[in-house]
Parts: sequence; structure tokens; C-alpha cells
Amino acid sequence: MHSWRIRTGRRRFTTIPSFYASRAIRVGKGKSTQDPGMPYNRAMSHLDILLPFGLPPPELARDLLRELKLPALATLMARAKTGPRRQAFDDFARALPHEMWLTSQFSLPAFEPVAPGQDNQNSPALACAAMRAMGLSAEKGAWFMLHPAHIHIARDHLVLTDIRQIGLSDAESRELFDAALPLFAEVGRELVYGDAGTWFLRADDWQGLLSSTPDATCGHNIDIWMPKGSGDQAWRKLQNEVQMLWFAHPLNERREMQGRQTVNSLWLWGGAVAQPCVPGQREVFNLPDGFAGLGQYAKAAYAGIGISEVIAARPGHGLLTLSQLIQPALTGEWSDWLRQLQTLESTCFAPLLQAMQQRRLDSLSLIVTDSGHTLEMSTTRLSLKKFWLKPALTGLLPLHPSSHLL
Repeated sequence: MHSWRIRTGRRRFTTIPSFYASRAIRVGKGKSTQDPGMPYNRAMSHLDILLPFGLPPPELARDLLRELKLPALATLMARAKTGPRRQAFDDFARALPHEMWLTSQFSLPAFEPVAPGQDNQNSPALACAAMRAMGLSAEKGAWFMLHPAHIHIARDHLVLTDIRQIGLSDAESRELFDAALPLFAEVGRELVYGDAGTWFLRADDWQGLLSSTPDATCGHNIDIWMPKGSGDQAWRKLQNEVQMLWFAHPLNERREMQGRQTVNSLWLWGGAVAQPCVPGQREVFNLPDGFAGLGQYAKAAYAGIGISEVIAARPGHGLLTLSQLIQPALTGEWSDWLRQLQTLESTCFAPLLQAMQQRRLDSLSLIVTDSGHTLEMSTTRLSLKKFWLKPALTGLLPLHPSSHLL
């Protein structure tokens, strides 16, 4: 085998085989430090992957993870360059950790309460962005999102169920919208139809109203997460009138006879003041329900595309949301949670690992959450070479020493 002599310092040389010398990087005046095997001007590609409810509940974590075979995800986690970094959130927060993390990535105008000393935590200010995403005008005023919902009557409190389970058709939603419209007109409130699951309410004098996302409220006593602040009494009165109107509505009678959930309330959140939208530098892929409007604050936004298309786009600073675990986690369907996560291994994590190994993706960050925590870690092509680190999902286990799992 031929060998080459490479200068490594002042009047110092080392001899290396020609095979490795062909990959050597020359350093000197007027010489490029670019690896000959890499295109000279190839832009770096990074992808943030948000996996809501990827953290299993502590009391079930070991049993659930034992059922999974996720070699690609386990490799990405075990060989991460940074992390895992955990952050805990308030149990009574008005938005879930993944919702707060997601909106923090964009220059979203705040919708702050005006009362001095009032808790400034609020649901993300998404209403105006959501309206624009649906082709509706949101140039003036303060707006809120409204979702037709089902509130379950428990023994001693009321519980908001997952709004995804309503399954309203456009015709059904418009029937309920038309019935409720006069109630809003009577009190001088503008009500606008968006789509079957989302309407919009203008209330310029409610800019101090704190609201909660439907997913943060789902499965809980709604009293804790009901809107509070300026306009809360006016909203409750209007909400009650809608509930009474819909109680005996023919549509709900038909749905009840069909064994479907009745639509017996509206959920309000996402208050925002109309402001110009300033696009950022991120490319976003597959934003979750209710958050599609964030795409207007991105460099580019794509919906409903597969992982191969995401990789082929070579995002400079991309953000991909994997929403498949949200619904089974909110409803406690852990067998479905297992199936969805196992499917993500083959449809997402394995292709991502392969893309990094084939130099089509330079780095990725994985952001995993549950209802009260965020776990972040970052992996690079270089960190994947830590072959001595065995693939493992232990990063998904709870860390608190009092946990009976540890």
C-alpha cells in the first residue's frame, strides 16, 4: 500500500496510508479546508421533531416501553449529543407543554391580560392567524376561537371531552352555527364560521380574558380552566344560552338516536389582536390541529406530507410535528398509543436515522412531552458514530427518585 507524508505541525510530518490520505484536509495559505467528499457550498440541514405525549405516564412507563421495539428511535436517543434536558410545567397550566414549546418558536404577538397583577399565563394567541389561514379577514379587533364541544356531566363536576371525537360534518356545524348566530347578534358580538370544528368570535373589550386550550382542559373539571378576566361573566352567560338552545335542537336528537356524542357547548380560547404577520426563517411541516395558523409565521409551511418529502426538502431549520400520540394519550387509550408509536418507528424514525447516516440530514433535535414535562435532546451525524453506546429508550423513563418504577 502506498503512503503519504502529511505535515502536521512546524517541521513535523506523519506517514499515513494513501487510502486515508485521499480524504485528508489541506490547510495552508489559499487552501480550502473543505472535505473533498462534501459539496463546497452544501447548506447544513437541521430538523426539530416535536413528539407530543411521547413521554408515557410514570406509572405505566416501564410496562409500555417493554412492549415497544424502536431500534431507530433508541439509537437517536442513546447517541444524542446533548440532553436529555427536562423541564417541568404547572399542573394547572392553560396550555400543554408541546403547545407552549411550539408557539415559543415563532414571533407570535402576545395577547396579554390588562388587569394589574393578574396571572399572565394564557392560551396561545392564535385566533387571527387561524382566521387568515382559512382565508378569513382578521384586520381589526380582538378575536377568539370557538369549538363546538361535548361537556360530560360527571358525579360532581363537568368535564370537557376530546373535541376530535365530535366528528361534526360541515352541514351539521352550519346547522348549529345558524341556530346560535342570533344569540351573538343580540349582544353585538360578531360570529364567523371557519370550518366544521372552528368558529371565531370578535370581542374587542375582552382583551384581558385568560383562556385555556381544549387539549389542556380535556378530561378535567372545566371550572379550573374556564376563561377568567375581563369578559368572563359575559362569556359564561352567552355560553349558557347556547347550551340551552342546543339542548333540544333536532340535530342533537338525531345524533343521540345514532349513538353519537351530542354537541352541547362551545369552548373558547386563542384570543388574539389583529396585527400584521411577520414570517420567520423556519420551515414547518404538519402543524397540529388548531395550530396551522403558525405557518404564516414561518419561512414555508407544508401540511400532510410524509417523512421522505420532509427529508428531500433539506430544511435549513425545519420543524416537524408528529401528532399521532395526542388523541390516544388524552383519552387513555394506551394500546392505541403503542400502535401509533410503533408505526412511527418505521414511517419516521428509521428513515430519519438512515438520512443522517447517508448525510442527507446533518442534525436533529427531538422534543418529547407529556401533560407536564418537556424532554429535549439533539443528535448529529458525528454523535451517531458513538457505536459503544447501546440503543436505549431509558431517557423516556421518569427521573423522580420517589417513582415506584425506579
